[in-house]
Amino acid sequence: MRFLGNIEAKMDAKCRVTIPAPFRRILQAEGQQMLFLRKDLYQACVVIYPEQVWETVLTELRARLNKWIPEEQDLYRQFMLEAEAVEMDASGRILISKAMLQRVGIESDVRFLGVDDTLELWQKSNLEQPRMSADVFCNRMQQLMGADKQQ
Repeated sequence: MRFLGNIEAKMDAKCRVTIPAPFRRILQAEGQQMLFLRKDLYQACVVIYPEQVWETVLTELRARLNKWIPEEQDLYRQFMLEAEAVEMDASGRILISKAMLQRVGIESDVRFLGVDDTLELWQKSNLEQPRMSADVFCNRMQQLMGADKQQ
């Protein structure tokens, strides 16, 4: 399951937003009606996990944490505390809690961003400018992908 795209949408007065059709088709093809929401660890956006991706994330996290170590159990609790389960309705809409929206500063104009096997929901204005300059992006990609190394 791979999501690709950058699609604008509007949230209604009841804090519902419709998953854009290209993303919804992928979710429906995979039988993923249940979604899990969590604030991103680093950015002011909501990460939307399809159920099978969420289960994989939890399995990996739980495998790395020892529930008999209080600090690690608290880390798991904190991760779970900020998570919400939602189900797409027949129209492809999801309801997002006001608390979640406040945590990330989302109002009515939003943007969905496909990021590998998850979706991100952003306040539209936060994605109108590039996340980094073109030069920085190019340099970091070269470093990461080894453009300076022989093939």
